[in-house]
Amino acid sequence: MESSTCPFCHLSLPSLQLQWHANTHFHDDNDHINNRHRNNQLATDFQLAQQLALSLASEQADSGLHFDKTGGDCNIWCGGVGPGRNNGEWKMDEKTSCLVELQRRSKFHKVEAGLMALLRSCLELEAENSRTILSGYVDHFQSIEFEDVGWGCGWRNIQMLSSHLLAQRSEAREILFGGSGFVPDIPSLQRWLEIAWERGFDASGSDQFDHAIYGMKKWIGTTECAALFRSFGLRTRIVDFGPKESGPFYLSVPGSIVGGQQLVGIDAGRKRKALEVYGPMDRYLSHEDSQASCSRNDKSCSSLTQLDNTIKKESGGDRVVNSNTDKNEGHQVLMDFVWNYFSNKSSIQFGNRRVIVSEKSPLYFQHDGHSRTIVGIQVKHQRAGNLQYNLLVLDPGHRTAALEKSLREKVGWQKLVKRGTHTLKKAQYQLCYVDPGIASEEEMEKLKTIDSVFLEF
Repeated sequence: MESSTCPFCHLSLPSLQLQWHANTHFHDDNDHINNRHRNNQLATDFQLAQQLALSLASEQADSGLHFDKTGGDCNIWCGGVGPGRNNGEWKMDEKTSCLVELQRRSKFHKVEAGLMALLRSCLELEAENSRTILSGYVDHFQSIEFEDVGWGCGWRNIQMLSSHLLAQRSEAREILFGGSGFVPDIPSLQRWLEIAWERGFDASGSDQFDHAIYGMKKWIGTTECAALFRSFGLRTRIVDFGPKESGPFYLSVPGSIVGGQQLVGIDAGRKRKALEVYGPMDRYLSHEDSQASCSRNDKSCSSLTQLDNTIKKESGGDRVVNSNTDKNEGHQVLMDFVWNYFSNKSSIQFGNRRVIVSEKSPLYFQHDGHSRTIVGIQVKHQRAGNLQYNLLVLDPGHRTAALEKSLREKVGWQKLVKRGTHTLKKAQYQLCYVDPGIASEEEMEKLKTIDSVFLEF
């Protein structure tokens, strides 16, 4: 495990952590004590990791197995890159065991009594004409300055989903992250994703990242979330939302132009069963951004250019395809899906209650440039008979302490949590969720290919 020395305090720590650690020396004085504690803990963890790696290597040597000096480093063979990564000497279960031992618990602001309990308390004080369905327990994980601001929202959403699964589903708790019972930090999750790739989950997505993501500040999306959870046997699903004219350009749609296949069965509804999804963020890049990324993925850039040109052509080049009214009506498809998802297709009965808790997992909510976690949905019956929907969202970009304060004081929390149909201004969205149960061995093989359902706006 390569180490470096901090030029300010001369602390020895992993090279990948050096930039983050050095930045902590420039924090405000109020953070000095916390930073010193964090640095001491980091040094202790690093020393422990080195000791464990040496111990494991020694045990393997005693058993008659031999490793080259570079390939035997636990930091390299735990799903990482480098010499010896694919030399066949380290078995998958040995890599997994190493990661279980070395993974670190993610630190976050723990809300006493639970954030979702505070949210429920606020929602129960809403008007009598409102009805709300919430997920069960969910911890909020915020992006942290000098660590993951600007690129880590996907990982934070995975952590939020993980907190729910560990708290609410005993079968998931037994298998997730080696049965550790806690939510790992981002570097540990990156290692778990690499192991998922090496086991064959989302092979095309793995190719796009060159099979390595540990220590990298790269955006991820729903496909990486699905691959990671599916590798543990969890039935993770993806749903695509977009305009009709974009359907043929979704790689998740059989017969798409990008996929180069003939169009196959489309049912009478608005669903198209998907075969594969390539690349986490390709469909969310703007036309301008696509030019800059063409060298990395020519196929994706070509599809984006075709899609942009097609929409302009069909709109006559001088008019907007969707007015605000049309767009809101189209995006109601997403709202309807979320309501039906949490209500289990209306099997839930409210009675005299305004808020009920669903057994459904939260929804990983992806769109252009950002992702969040949907933890519930509210509907209000208006006088004219119309229904007004609000998604209830936890945003990694918000500070947990500020969110907790607003919920406890019951002031300003709506602006942080509620998102109405009028706020859905993007052309495309994705949702990712986890169905109950553990997949069989046969089902696990099918889960290795990431699929999705396409719903037309």
